[in-house]
Amino acid sequence: MPDAVYRIDHRWRFTYVNAAAGKLLGCRAEDLLGRYFYDCFPEAVGTAIEEQYRAVLADGGAREFEVFYPPHDRWYEIRAFADADGLTAFFRDVDEQHRSEQRTAAELRQLNAVLDALPSPTVLVGGDGRILSVNRSWVRAGEAYGREGHHLARVGEDYLAAMGRELSAADHAAITEGLRRLSEEPASPPRTFAHDYSHPFGEDVAWFRLQAARLEDTDQVVITYTDITERVRDQGALAWQASHDDLTGLPNRARLLQLIGEVLREPRPRAALLFLDLDGFKTVNDSLGHEVGDELLRQVGDRMVEQVRPGDVVGRLGGDQFLILARDCDPSEAATLAFRLQASFTRPFYAAGAPVPLSASVGIAPAQPGSTQAHQLLSDADAAAYAAKGSGRDRIHLFTPGLREAARWRLEVANRLRDGSLDQFVVHYQPVVRLDTGELYGVEALLRWNHPERGLLSPDAFLSVAEETGQLIPITRWLLGETTRQAAEWAAQGLPLLMSVNISARHFSAETLVRDVRMALHDSGLAPESLLLELTETSVAEDPTRAEDQLAVLRSFGVRVAIDDFGTGWSSLAQLLALPIGTLKIDRSLLTAAASLTTEASGAVLASIVALTRTLGIRSVAEGVETAEHLQLVREAGCDLAQGYLVARPMPAVEVPRWASRVRAAGGDSCALALQARAAR
Repeated sequence: MPDAVYRIDHRWRFTYVNAAAGKLLGCRAEDLLGRYFYDCFPEAVGTAIEEQYRAVLADGGAREFEVFYPPHDRWYEIRAFADADGLTAFFRDVDEQHRSEQRTAAELRQLNAVLDALPSPTVLVGGDGRILSVNRSWVRAGEAYGREGHHLARVGEDYLAAMGRELSAADHAAITEGLRRLSEEPASPPRTFAHDYSHPFGEDVAWFRLQAARLEDTDQVVITYTDITERVRDQGALAWQASHDDLTGLPNRARLLQLIGEVLREPRPRAALLFLDLDGFKTVNDSLGHEVGDELLRQVGDRMVEQVRPGDVVGRLGGDQFLILARDCDPSEAATLAFRLQASFTRPFYAAGAPVPLSASVGIAPAQPGSTQAHQLLSDADAAAYAAKGSGRDRIHLFTPGLREAARWRLEVANRLRDGSLDQFVVHYQPVVRLDTGELYGVEALLRWNHPERGLLSPDAFLSVAEETGQLIPITRWLLGETTRQAAEWAAQGLPLLMSVNISARHFSAETLVRDVRMALHDSGLAPESLLLELTETSVAEDPTRAEDQLAVLRSFGVRVAIDDFGTGWSSLAQLLALPIGTLKIDRSLLTAAASLTTEASGAVLASIVALTRTLGIRSVAEGVETAEHLQLVREAGCDLAQGYLVARPMPAVEVPRWASRVRAAGGDSCALALQARAAR
């Protein structure tokens, strides 16, 4: 037998020793026969050998144990069996195996210490898939999960089988595959695997990141669980914030474009995009404050959500602009939705305990076959809303291809103005004459753009874009400099004229008007009394307090002020009285309306307006005098001044002195000269 075998009787004397035993014990087998066991091996006294042998001899039961024998400095495995004469012992040298196991156990204890130091629950899985060890965090997590009715795997269990009871089928399959790859791939360099999954925990959902790493030169795998619930929630909150408007909670521009793109990529998209722009919201915001304005925007968003159909998406584009993505919707249905949204605005909104009326202009852009660009549909809806707003408040406009061309033109204008096109601007001047004598009194400066490709453009083609892009103030600043220089030049030539220049409300809000006017007068040398600033009713009404303050400063050093287009805005007499104005320009639309009435009624209308201006100490100017009837009407009403195509059309600066010379040569009465020319035709 390869194993060492010997027998001893009840007196503990050797009765049999095989060759393997003699070799292992370091002596000849026959030298041990008949000898007393303790004489040969006195070191066995009091050891496990003596204890186990006595037990076998006493009860006849078999014993198997390992023992360290100091004289040999080795470990042995002994199996002892009782027989009729005593006992038989089989033993073998297991020193290398035992020491290897001890080293492994020490390494495992060290690894367990490392695992226990980890804050995250961690398990050590052997090559057979069973759990070799768990750390303290795993035990504590198991106790907490146990109270919720869950079960965490324990030492000795099959890891994947235990986890299969707690995970979804998809997560269990992903983890199984990941661990399989770890076991099959080489362990060096170290391989890792990670997987995130969710798990119900009470009434909440917890998120975990499983990270597995194979130990180098072993088939063991360390698996760590990190609770990433807060991180996932934070990421979810950040993702929500990135796709939603902070103020209203509605989807923002980025999210809306994403949703529009998804709809447009459908095989046959039936959808429409509604672009809703609140009318006059800036005035509400400025007058009531931004806090109230924000509350109104939230109310607008809520009301729109109430009005749309299931499946439609309401979002905020920014400022006072909203979008509605109407799914499964043709143009007529989109128009019906737009009218319903507008109708909902007839109910007032409430802010600070008071009702605030609001209206909206709506542009509608149906999805076009073959078009998959979300930005293009948004641009079309924007163009339709721009057209709706341009036609007045509370309007609805359906997109047409022509609007796209108009939008391109606005973009071209914005780019050209931004790149600097001041050298392409020219000024034409329309004479303003006295109605009592027909003498030339002054001129109104009318801006023109000498476009390189489109020729001479009127302000209607570009000023609104300039105002939107912030270029209007630089243009007006240039206009002030050019017109004051021209007026000073004419005055030096013996032609002193009152120069009228139109000013935008933007100059009030920028609060640079006083400085820009002073700079223009200083550089040109023109007397302040020769400059008349014209402002529309609407521009003054947007911010009357700021307008009053700046105009008072200008009037204090001689500059004159006029209200232009009177009769088209919504200013009040109180505002007119509060402003330091000296001239009121009656709009041509009011003159046209008066001319269409009976003679008595028309005279009464204009006479009342002129009487009002005289009561206020204000000079009146009639605009748009185009016929002899207009001229007679304004003269009979008592207007002081007039301008219009009947008297003279706008003309380049070089023609103004020539026209004035012709009038003087004809007697100085431009009105009479105009009537003669009309009669001659």
